[in-house]
Amino acid sequence: MKGKATSPDLLNEREQEILKRLSTGLSDQQIADELFLSPNTIKWYNRQIYSKLGVKSRTQAIACVKDLGLLESRVSTSPHPVSRSNLPPQTLLFIGRSREIAEVKQLLDTSRLLTLTGTGGTGKTQLALRVAAEEASAYADDVCFVDLTPLSDYTLVTKAIASVLGVVERPMEPLPDTLKRALAQRELLLLIDNFEHVIKAAPLVSKLLAASSRLKILVTSREPLRIAGEQEYLVPPLSLPLAEAPSVESLTKSEAGLLFLRRAQMTLPRFTLSEVTAPAIGRICIRLDGLPLAIELAAARCKLFTPQALLERLEGTRDSSPLRLLAGGSRDAPPRQRTLRDSIEWSYNLLDEDEKHLLARLAVFRGGCSLEAIEGICGEGLSIDVLDGLASLVDKHLVQQKEMPGSEPHFVMLEMIQEYARERLKTSGEEETTRRRHAEYFVELAERAEPELRLAGYDYWSGRLELDMENIRAALSWSLSSGDVALGIRLAGALCLFWYGDGYHVEGRRWTQQLLERLDEVSLVYHPKFLLSAGHLAFLYDLDAGKPLFRRALEISRDLGDRLQMAWALALLGYTMLREQSAAMPLVEESLALFRELSHQPGMAQALNIMGEIARFSGDDDLARHAYEECLAVSQQTGETRRIVFMYNNLTYIALHEGEAGRARDLGRQGLQLARAINNRLQIATDLALLAGAVGTLGQPQQAARLLGASERILERLGAFHQPNDKREIDGIIAAVRAQLDEETFQATWAQGRELTLEQAVAQALDE
Repeated sequence: MKGKATSPDLLNEREQEILKRLSTGLSDQQIADELFLSPNTIKWYNRQIYSKLGVKSRTQAIACVKDLGLLESRVSTSPHPVSRSNLPPQTLLFIGRSREIAEVKQLLDTSRLLTLTGTGGTGKTQLALRVAAEEASAYADDVCFVDLTPLSDYTLVTKAIASVLGVVERPMEPLPDTLKRALAQRELLLLIDNFEHVIKAAPLVSKLLAASSRLKILVTSREPLRIAGEQEYLVPPLSLPLAEAPSVESLTKSEAGLLFLRRAQMTLPRFTLSEVTAPAIGRICIRLDGLPLAIELAAARCKLFTPQALLERLEGTRDSSPLRLLAGGSRDAPPRQRTLRDSIEWSYNLLDEDEKHLLARLAVFRGGCSLEAIEGICGEGLSIDVLDGLASLVDKHLVQQKEMPGSEPHFVMLEMIQEYARERLKTSGEEETTRRRHAEYFVELAERAEPELRLAGYDYWSGRLELDMENIRAALSWSLSSGDVALGIRLAGALCLFWYGDGYHVEGRRWTQQLLERLDEVSLVYHPKFLLSAGHLAFLYDLDAGKPLFRRALEISRDLGDRLQMAWALALLGYTMLREQSAAMPLVEESLALFRELSHQPGMAQALNIMGEIARFSGDDDLARHAYEECLAVSQQTGETRRIVFMYNNLTYIALHEGEAGRARDLGRQGLQLARAINNRLQIATDLALLAGAVGTLGQPQQAARLLGASERILERLGAFHQPNDKREIDGIIAAVRAQLDEETFQATWAQGRELTLEQAVAQALDE
């Protein structure tokens, strides 16, 4: 030997790998197979090794290596290529996610293929990188990161993975087979990022996993791969601050609030939170659904806008699209992540044409919708089944499926995705047609619900209408602006009992007052029911305000020969004349006779209820009790739980009048338990006030004051009022309780009641 080299530093990593294999006795062909190189390439490397070591043969090279100690100190002991982690640097803005990190790690322990899914901008890549970095030491051959973003052709996925792993394509062997052999003995975590646009390459993942029992693959994608053995993990948005007037404390306890603060401080180092700015920032985070990308882009705008000005633009109170504001991301970010519009558009462009049409049409909904609504409004003219299209949008996380308690699935879009879809709907040429279909559907839904609300179906149908309140508002707004006023009149007429019974008194009156001004534009046939609805909501403010509306309804019903609407008008007109028993009672008796002729039990129950109200107002408790008990019997036959609650309440008043506080408490609790069972917050508020009268009389004035405070707060949140006859009684209860306490104690315990949640107030009233 010539002694040309005395140090191993002259040999590069590949030469050391080959030298190690030479020392184990492998032939050039065997070394080529292990390293996925050609035999000629191995021969070329051999010549380089001999030259650097100053030797002429394999035997001399091995002897030299042993003399220099290369085998022990410098050459890898692994018979396979060594992976070096190539994870990209992690963002400085990674906030929280401790629960998600723990859950993903746990799933990786039990799954060989884990796909992190979610809408664009939700932080899938950063979560995957954080988990991979923390788990790297658990894999003998480390972690390899493969970014599929640059690819436009799914057939290039194999080459992209091979390139990262250092696997060279061989002329006589398909690259997938070469790749499988390369992975066969490796213990490796393969992180494949952004799979959604090359999803057709998903079967390759199955083949790679089958080739190596020690390989695990972590994927990020906007939709699942849908292959055997896949474990999906939906990456949630960041945690949000409290919805009601967030404080600095609640904002900094939320991941979304902290991210906003840190990103804003990167733009404005002196940016700080205050009790003035916290509510606006909290609402921004909620408006953006806790999406990290959206929050970062919004916070970066703090250089130009105050949080309140930023919120106004995001809420669309100014004449600009919120998506225009959420731009200007980092120049070194992938193009799809530089603006929120780009991120959403990346997903949109992966849809087929029918799916694009469906997504745009779904923008017509507000606050989500049912499957039935989507089928009824969005399916026309599509060449695909609307359910298949919806399933695809759910898979791609452009639409989310929410399971509602005791209800059918509800489908929603994140706010900014819906904003993008709304833009698409406007440019599609289908906006007006879709909005009309939307309004027609919800009119028909409300008209189906209306008779059921007076029967045993109240709980179910009021729940359905409650879920669709935002859609109902959108339909009413459209009918008044550029739509069909007749649809709005029909909708408001059908919603009377729902608005009244569920406590939407302020809102219902606002809509009916607006529509009343345009009533003459629609056919007379729709007038009576609408006038009954408008009058019903008006008399909650002022009994006299309902009279002219009910009189008009009665006149038009007579002209049309509509005896059912005549009966309703007579009963409600009688109620507005509560103070005039001699004039009111004949009207209600005529109404009751008509309902009996028509065998209309819900109407009979209403008329009997009103007769009891008139008698109670006049101080005739015996007549009132008789009417209430007969109404209760009819309501038990029809199954109208809401009216059964009314009757327990009314009989509680009678018990209080008669000085039977114990019986009043028992009746009130029965009513409260039923109101809680049907989740009727308005009746819960009334029951709490009634029970305050009973417990106050039984010597618990502080408890009574708390219940009264809780009742008031519930009504305020609903925008609701007590019925005129009930208000008179409850004002008396308040005065009686107040008289039992000094003013300071009364005010303090009343304030305590206002702080109770609805559930806490009910539990206290029931001694639970």
